[in-house]
Amino acid sequence: MKRTLGLALAASLAALPAAAEEIRLAHVYGQTGPFEAYAAQSHTGFMLGLEYATGGTMEINGEPIRVIQYDTQLDPARGRSLLAEAYGDDDVQIAVGPVSSGVALAMLPVAEEYERILIVEPAVADSITGANWNRYIFRTSRNSSQDAISNAIALGQEGVAIATLAPDYAFGRDGVAAFAEALEGTGAVLAHQEFAPTDTTDFTAAAERIFQAMANVEAERKLLFIIWAGGGNPMSAINAMDPSRFGIEIATGGNILPALVAYRDFPGLEGATYYYYEIPQNPVNDWLVATHFERYGTPPDFFTAGGMAAGIAVVEAIRAAGGADDTEALIAAMEGMTWETPKGPMTFRPEDHQAMQSMYHFRIEVQDGVDWGVPVLVREITADQMDVPIRN
Repeated sequence: MKRTLGLALAASLAALPAAAEEIRLAHVYGQTGPFEAYAAQSHTGFMLGLEYATGGTMEINGEPIRVIQYDTQLDPARGRSLLAEAYGDDDVQIAVGPVSSGVALAMLPVAEEYERILIVEPAVADSITGANWNRYIFRTSRNSSQDAISNAIALGQEGVAIATLAPDYAFGRDGVAAFAEALEGTGAVLAHQEFAPTDTTDFTAAAERIFQAMANVEAERKLLFIIWAGGGNPMSAINAMDPSRFGIEIATGGNILPALVAYRDFPGLEGATYYYYEIPQNPVNDWLVATHFERYGTPPDFFTAGGMAAGIAVVEAIRAAGGADDTEALIAAMEGMTWETPKGPMTFRPEDHQAMQSMYHFRIEVQDGVDWGVPVLVREITADQMDVPIRN
């Protein structure tokens, strides 16, 4: 009798629909530390991207998405360990992150060791899809060369001399190297390079070295181009030292909205930016802007758009590959893949898996009722206008 009941129960269970398998994604990023604001935006955007691309179901081909978060605390060794934990212990199929370029560089070999995809967002150092790249790495964020080339297009011309100030780590050094290369052929001269620790709060010494270096440079126009991320406010600090005494104007690229508050003191400042919510005109950005205002009461920011681009890329890649379990199928689907983002179409370049994308030449305006300097579009710099080097 017991055997009969057991067989009946087994038959009954076998007749039940099979439980849907789970798609496990990791977001490995620096939730705490000086890039905390960037991290929060990136995660919000990533989740919105998954929602948008799945039509709100958070499922792909009937399989529910589970996102597991890991906090690198901006520590490269911790980032490397957490990514190994995600792939190994938690059986994550695709990982996204991190914020810091230094952490990203430590994580790249882990993706190769486990033979699983890492989509880098928003770290930008060229070496991520350059000298340190491997075939399991894809990047949705722009790289240092795209930042540099777009800013060189915006600022470089005959009669211009430029000094740079950047943080002394991979993001800053790669950025300046790419900017110097991009300026070649524009007619502009890179007259001085200055690097400062990422935790610098007093920029007096750095500014004085820049002023002295630029004082005797013969040029029709002198610019100090600032590349910065994290804490500190070098732009306002140096402006308070009156660089105009030496005929120097400040220039910089785009930034998150809290940082753009300082740009109100620089009407007319020009540069190139990755994103500002009013610039792109497309259905994905329309949805992002409307949804973000509705849920958070604020516009989406710089890294929100990047996180969303990564989220959409994950969904499109899994759909194209027929699932998330076959890494080789994912790679085949993603190489050359074009997908829609808040910035318009992006394409993973097959040679290095860098997302090719537009950038935006802007000019700062001070507008009534807006707390920050508004980057008004001068022109879109499309992907085909930027000769982004392949460095691997």
